Amino acid sequence: MPLIAETCVARHTGDRKEQQDRVALFAHPTETGTLLAVLADGMGGHSGGAMAAEQVTIKAKQNFEAFQPAHETGRHLLQSIVDEAHVVIKLTRFTSEQDPHSTAVVFLMQPGKAAWAHCGDSRLYHFRGREPCFRTQDHSLVGEMLRKGRLDEAGALNHPQRNVLLSCLGSEREPRVEYGETDTLMAGDSFLLCSDGLWSYFSDDELGLVVDNHRPREAAQLLIDLARSRAGGYGDNISLALIKLSDPKSSPRPAFIG
Repeated sequence: MPLIAETCVARHTGDRKEQQDRVALFAHPTETGTLLAVLADGMGGHSGGAMAAEQVTIKAKQNFEAFQPAHETGRHLLQSIVDEAHVVIKLTRFTSEQDPHSTAVVFLMQPGKAAWAHCGDSRLYHFRGREPCFRTQDHSLVGEMLRKGRLDEAGALNHPQRNVLLSCLGSEREPRVEYGETDTLMAGDSFLLCSDGLWSYFSDDELGLVVDNHRPREAAQLLIDLARSRAGGYGDNISLALIKLSDPKSSPRPAFIG
């Protein structure tokens, strides 16, 4: 049965002087029911991070528009976006004075299935109703400490080195990229892509509750407002993309039909 996807993308500069996050959502030019969401959190001094994040979104748009599902897999598309963005960001180091790097989360939805790739500490969440089904694991020092049992979730949120990344695009070392997929999409599923400027202030359960109880635009505004309040004047850039799936019979105002 076809599902309806209602979507929203949003950003806020937070308490920073410059917005270095980038986020975008694209519908495929010819393939019905196929969309791509991409989010990148840039790093690298004044304008350097913005440049790196912009390269991720540009490469995502270019490769997605050329994507032919009959001849290539979703995994191949995702890998090409991340790998090529990494190379482009590295090359910009030779033509500028900045040292650009970026995280990346790329989410591909096709009829009946979804796939994603991520590098760094920007996240993708999959909720079914309000219940968390899946969350990407951060490629960060704190994330590694969590996986090894040296730190709990509460300690991770306040750890002084929580922003230290172990992998990102544009570094000399080859990036660590992880992939995931599901072929079981159903009404009530939601996918949230977000930078650490958002997720740092919420538990998984809190995010699931807000996403489930509100339409995407309302959920995005509420999450940003809460993150800004909890940051206490020290908030990072915020970016998010939200995709909510529903039954066509119960959705009054569809944003995307797939």
